[in-house]
Amino acid sequence: MSVTEQIEKFHDFIDLNYKQKLHQLVSHGHKALVIDFGELAKFDPDLSEQLLNEPREVIPAVEAAISQFDIPNTLKMKARFCNLPKSQNIAIKNIRATDLRRLVAVEGLIRQTSDVRPRTISARFECPACGNIIKIAQDDIEKFKEPSRCSCGRRGAFKLLSKDLIDVQRIVMEEAPESLSGGEQPKRIPVFLEEDLVEPSMERRTTPGAKIRVIGEIKEHPLTLKSGAPSVRHDLNIDANYIEPIEETYVDIEITDDDEKKIKELATDPNIYKRLINSIVPSVFGHEDIKEGLILQMMGGLKKTKSDGTIIRGDMHVLLVGDPGAAKSTMLLFMHKAAPKARYVAGGSTSGAGITASVVRDEFLKTWALEGGALVLANGGFCMIDELDKMDPEDRSAMHEALAQQTVTVSKANINATLKAETTVLAAANPKLGRFDPYQPIASQIDLPPTLINRFDLIFPVRDIPNRDLDTKIATRILEFQKNVNAIEPDIPVQLFKKYVAYVRQKVFPKLTDGAIDEIKEFYVTLRNQETQGDAGIKPIPITARQLEALVRLAEGSARVRLSETVTRQDAKRAINLLKYCLMQVGMDYETGQIDIDRIGTGIPASTRSKMVLVREIINAFEAKGKKTIPIEEIVSEATAKGLTEAQVEEVLDKLKRSGDLFEPKRGHVQRI
Repeated sequence: MSVTEQIEKFHDFIDLNYKQKLHQLVSHGHKALVIDFGELAKFDPDLSEQLLNEPREVIPAVEAAISQFDIPNTLKMKARFCNLPKSQNIAIKNIRATDLRRLVAVEGLIRQTSDVRPRTISARFECPACGNIIKIAQDDIEKFKEPSRCSCGRRGAFKLLSKDLIDVQRIVMEEAPESLSGGEQPKRIPVFLEEDLVEPSMERRTTPGAKIRVIGEIKEHPLTLKSGAPSVRHDLNIDANYIEPIEETYVDIEITDDDEKKIKELATDPNIYKRLINSIVPSVFGHEDIKEGLILQMMGGLKKTKSDGTIIRGDMHVLLVGDPGAAKSTMLLFMHKAAPKARYVAGGSTSGAGITASVVRDEFLKTWALEGGALVLANGGFCMIDELDKMDPEDRSAMHEALAQQTVTVSKANINATLKAETTVLAAANPKLGRFDPYQPIASQIDLPPTLINRFDLIFPVRDIPNRDLDTKIATRILEFQKNVNAIEPDIPVQLFKKYVAYVRQKVFPKLTDGAIDEIKEFYVTLRNQETQGDAGIKPIPITARQLEALVRLAEGSARVRLSETVTRQDAKRAINLLKYCLMQVGMDYETGQIDIDRIGTGIPASTRSKMVLVREIINAFEAKGKKTIPIEEIVSEATAKGLTEAQVEEVLDKLKRSGDLFEPKRGHVQRI
């Protein structure tokens, strides 16, 4: 089929199907007409097949046909195609030489995005000898082409008159994790975006972490040898024709009128909390308190911005700590499937750069560029981190800022940037000794710094304690599931559950009532000022302002469950009960029988700190007598006379040595550093 015939047929097709839409786009200043490939295939199967096999020749014919309509000369409309047949869908790892120069659809995650820069598509040269004007198309990605010879016979030294420039951006697309088999390395491919595809309105579609489908032509370009000559081997890239997001965020989930009706009916159900709890990980029996916490986490609190620009986060972070085989990973995997825009990573195989951000070489601009990690890629969604305790210490430290300020700051390779990480984090960790011990501070049981642990709003111990009745129910549940995977259905279907959460996030923004404020305030003040028996005048701190903010977020999440416009006293009580449950499990100092937040925040409860004060006073007294090197048995003798046991004194001395306050110059003696 000749080019003239192609233009005529495309003119007829557009006149029949897209004439009105084309005029609307022109009137609003849009620069692209999106054509449904399915409609073109119905109109002319041969023409559609030619488009798939020869897009470089056919697409200019479409744009020529568009220009024949009543369009201003200054506006050059581009032809974009969507809804390609499934036969054109191809995985990055499966691209072969036979796919070159064809129009295909490729799915993946955006890992890296360059800045938008101008690119020369053609250049005009003048021959100084005869005045002839030579136009050279610049179809090479990097190398600028000049005319080699004029028709008059002159070689080289041509005068550059003008360049035709367009905006270009390079993104790197990677295979999605769910498309990989075990141990498989995700493959990447560069994608070049031009003109209307790099406009500011397209920015949300092409941010790092977005999951997209790219429709475009696969091209090859030769690799360069060290000598500068082209190699026989080639690299691949995609010239994008159209981009569409395929990952659902809370905003992208379509909620029909029928869906909204079902959601509102559910919200009026007096058993809505129980029904939602039964819909979370239905294959796992029990753990109702944990499931309730996960429900409120999904609903989330409200993000607040002060007049000075300070932001109070609305996202809640939850940490599961407990015994192996207690279904922690199962809960994380379910939440990963149920939550829109979720990332799942395993701490043992993830670095700090993979969690937060890294600096990589940008081959397009020949400079350094930022590449977002899991917390950045999940911005506006969820990040599930399994085996958090297996991460390297320097990698865990990179998470402090992301959990508290919800930003990731990078200062490397002359790049100083702050990336958004407004991400809800659900993490799981295992105790060092295999089993969770409620009598030991949580900071001493898991290999995590107390400052990081304290960033979590709720910390749930997941314990596996033998109980005949409970074990019978768990075994029944597991065996029923093994017999028939569909035997245990959630109370609310997963898709409706996801839409419920999306509706809440989009449209429900409750405000605190005076009753809720009074309830939270009374709990906070009463708990902080309860009667204590702290040794050495050191009073335990049962709760801090950080937990107070967590209470507000939990209460707001409870109100959002009911689609309520107000946070009631009952919502505040539900939040208080949930926080009290966590504090009783991980914040109880069994030596004093009181809640001490320092068991979480510092790893040293007030009871231990009072003993440390007493031992320090004894050491100070010996130093005042002129002793620098003090026998440990003399310290033990003095301390036991004041009510401490020998084991308690040895524990305190061990802590002081680990903290760097004391050292042992010789066996059985200590000295202050």
